Amino acid sequence: MSSVHNDQSGPAVPIALPANQPRQFYRGGASIAALRGSDDREFGPEDWVASTTTRFGQDESGLSRLPDGRLLRDAVTAEPERWLGAEHVAAFGDSTALLVKLLDAGQRLPVHCHPSDAFAQRHLGSRFGKTEAWIVVGTSGANPVVYLGFREDVAPETVARWVATQDSSAMLGSLNEIPVRPGDTVHVPAGTPHAIGAGVFIVELQQPTDFSITLEWQGFLADAEGAFLGMDRQTALETVNRDGFGDAVLDSLIKRTADRSEPRVPLLADDAAPFFRAERLHGGVELEPSFGVLIALDGSGNLRTDGGTELPLHRGSTAVIPHSAGAAQLDGDVTVVHCRPPTAGSPR
Repeated sequence: MSSVHNDQSGPAVPIALPANQPRQFYRGGASIAALRGSDDREFGPEDWVASTTTRFGQDESGLSRLPDGRLLRDAVTAEPERWLGAEHVAAFGDSTALLVKLLDAGQRLPVHCHPSDAFAQRHLGSRFGKTEAWIVVGTSGANPVVYLGFREDVAPETVARWVATQDSSAMLGSLNEIPVRPGDTVHVPAGTPHAIGAGVFIVELQQPTDFSITLEWQGFLADAEGAFLGMDRQTALETVNRDGFGDAVLDSLIKRTADRSEPRVPLLADDAAPFFRAERLHGGVELEPSFGVLIALDGSGNLRTDGGTELPLHRGSTAVIPHSAGAAQLDGDVTVVHCRPPTAGSPR
């Protein structure tokens, strides 16, 4: 497909996107480079796909740019119903209500958590907090793991002491350590302390913010100033869910989908539905009209819309689909992750 313009002169169509890797504080990026066929960047561990979200405190860093030079954020703001659909706009305004990333952990990430919607509204002036989910698409090393939630209830003064003294071993050791392989998915509710181990490569769905409370900042950030989003430490620590996650809770958050090979595989835990949706698709599948983000994991094929446009896809392709592109058909021997915002009526 050649140049594309989503203006009133013609139908909106799916658009292929280049990599968008704002520099981060941690190492990684080799798996993104291998998937996308791009240059490896030591501090490019995140590819923000179809992003209308900026990095915290930045004006443009993190935003995706369309092939015609416009920021996707500006294109959506100018024509929200064409991009998002009338029902979505009625529920969420001109926000996509979604941030999708490729994340390649070249080193273990620090223990951190994210604020809820209510906390973000109260303290950060944002409608959205940052619930997220991980779809594991690759692993390396002898022991690929993620860390999710405290194993046992933890007193607030204990969390405060760990953070004040930067007791990394206590923080990490208090969390559930979960071995992962490609096809595993993890739902991470807001407030859940978590970390991602080295060698874990994921597609990450998030609410559209860059809010992180970094509990374990020493050795990762330059100082504590950037760890708490400009809030005092006591206020920031109110975000932490200190409840222990037992087997029943973990089972409700984690899905294992590697052995499922049907054309359409729902990927996320039921509790993720109010925040975002994701499926793994393989050839011969119809997509209903919706704003969406595609990441091709393997093979090659095409995405054809009812309007007659065709977007070639191959391993490493990423694309954004406007709602007004209408229904589309995925064809060929291609496997993709299809990410979408929540439905307009999803209860929180």
